[in-house]
Amino acid sequence: MNRKACYIWDESLVKECDRLPAVSYRASMVHNLIMAYSLNDNLKVIRPTAASYQDLKEFHSELYLDHLKCFIDIDEDYITNIQDEEYGIGYDCPPVSNMYELVSVLAGGSITAAKCLLLGISNVAINWCGGWHHAHRFGAEGFCYVNDIVLAIEKLRLKFNKILYIDLDVHHGNGVQDAYNLSKSVFTLSFHKFEPGFYPGSGGIDDIGTHTGKGYKCNFPLHAFYTDRTLEFAFEKIFPLICSKFKPDAVVMQCGADALVNDPHGGACLTEHGYIMCLRKVLDLQKPALLLGGGGYKHPNAARLWTNLTAIVSGVKLDENIPEHDDWPKYGPDYVLPVQPSLTKDLNTEQYLNECIAKIKCNLNMMAANSNQFLPSKSKVDLKQEETKNVKELGSQMENKTINDVYDFDD
Repeated sequence: MNRKACYIWDESLVKECDRLPAVSYRASMVHNLIMAYSLNDNLKVIRPTAASYQDLKEFHSELYLDHLKCFIDIDEDYITNIQDEEYGIGYDCPPVSNMYELVSVLAGGSITAAKCLLLGISNVAINWCGGWHHAHRFGAEGFCYVNDIVLAIEKLRLKFNKILYIDLDVHHGNGVQDAYNLSKSVFTLSFHKFEPGFYPGSGGIDDIGTHTGKGYKCNFPLHAFYTDRTLEFAFEKIFPLICSKFKPDAVVMQCGADALVNDPHGGACLTEHGYIMCLRKVLDLQKPALLLGGGGYKHPNAARLWTNLTAIVSGVKLDENIPEHDDWPKYGPDYVLPVQPSLTKDLNTEQYLNECIAKIKCNLNMMAANSNQFLPSKSKVDLKQEETKNVKELGSQMENKTINDVYDFDD
């Protein structure tokens, strides 16, 4: 499969993402570094369309969406009320002005990326402004106001019957896993830090899904300070096994940068090399792939990581010396692209990792057993006809809009 990569970007998407309180200005910093390396010359740059109310309702409740519309002009003196807190608006997800617009634009970036894969515009789509994996159907959580990942997966399911979701964020992707806890068509695989008191507290090794979805969720819980070597060892053992059993038609990978060394909300010790190895394995599958951002609170390192991953997808080798541009002073004191490794001791022993791998192999056998317990289903012919109908309808929807409303190519 020849690689056709696209990069989701426009000024409004970056501007709205920059308004997120936890990652203020990060989106601009990421995009500016990608542009400084001229990686846009090797990608199709796709302009997203904001998600409609109907799009957002594919996962989020109308009650939550309507509440977001109440936040128009929020000043610093605003005090959250009981209803705000019922929808997760408060401590870790503070209210911001024009919140519904913010959510619509963020979700639209990932939905547009999914459409690009559906219509064959690309087979690898990148949206570093996406990846908000903690949001739930009825509310915000963990810096995440909208679950753009679930919305993108739901769009992909119009064509792809089996989707593998991979989460590399240091925090467990509880919002995505919970959304598909009963599903056999979406397999969730997460590598994350798992310790007492560490948010969100879910994602234990025995957390494998429920009822019809039992065995279709895989969590690899890691101790603090896990390194590239640990992630690579775990990923190389588990990823091929899941692919051989589940046989995905498409992959969505959340590349949260908070597992990088010295992230203020992390506690892991990865560099870009661990992520790159995982990405190469995913690309080697030669399946349509959607790459998303996520956490990452040391902004220069997040920009370093996602620029590296963009270069891997583009097939471009980058100079280690960061080109001079407006944000260049923020990359001091060394002004180089590689993330410097830590000398902190990795608390994950080989024995612990092998015990986890053995347990996961046992858990995956439940997936095989559960696959024989089918609910009433459509025939393959019916599924193929439905897929063709869905994609034709999507293509028609896009043709009925002007080209700038849906996507635009910047050469």
